[in-house]
Amino acid sequence: MSDSLTAETIRITGHGGDEIEAYLARPQGQERRGGVIVIHHMPGYDRGTKEIVRRFAELGYDAICPNLYFREAPGAAPDDAAAVGRANGGVPDARLIGDVSAAAAHLRALPTSNGKVGVIGYCSGGRQSVLAACNLDLDAAVDCYGAFVTGTVPAEFPLRITNLVGQLPRLRAPLLGLFGAEDTYPTPAQVAELGQILTANGKDFEFHSYEGAGHAFFSTNRPAYNVAAANDGWERIAAFYADHLGA
Repeated sequence: MSDSLTAETIRITGHGGDEIEAYLARPQGQERRGGVIVIHHMPGYDRGTKEIVRRFAELGYDAICPNLYFREAPGAAPDDAAAVGRANGGVPDARLIGDVSAAAAHLRALPTSNGKVGVIGYCSGGRQSVLAACNLDLDAAVDCYGAFVTGTVPAEFPLRITNLVGQLPRLRAPLLGLFGAEDTYPTPAQVAELGQILTANGKDFEFHSYEGAGHAFFSTNRPAYNVAAANDGWERIAAFYADHLGA
């Protein structure tokens, strides 16, 4: 763990050869270490997400967050960019996979990389973290209350997505899932279904559900923030990545 770090906005070449913005934070020093890709929540590439990226750098990882809405709203405020993203039906799955692949390649190309990369996502990013881990060679994945990994997407839902049930047998990385027992997206029943599918397919996973916590319990700037759940969740994330990313 280090409290000396650097953080900057960079550009990477994402899906389809598009240049997109990303936020990169790195601890000082040249020791070999793992990398973490942070997938932002539906409200976007905001201050809270960048704080999370820096937290992973403090924990000893090279960490990066691609701006998934950059194509639609370059330079826009996070709320405005998120509104545009919602209006367009969200980030297409193929594009998400391409952008995460580019972020992983960037981390692995750093001189400090030990070759291992994990992914973590919150809210819509939780689903996207699982999606990435089903389609890319990653070393660890964390799903923080991702909706519609299982379950039926309502017809009125603003994002044009499907569940990932058909892709889950292809999960390539150990998965840590952190959920609120009071959440409605995903519900406890959907979390249980996910666990059953992963068990049936012999996947490496661990889930933790927090009583009294709902959706977005990690978000320190929202009423849903739950101190006990978030603190325990961070401890579990740190231990999980230490086991799988070698830091």
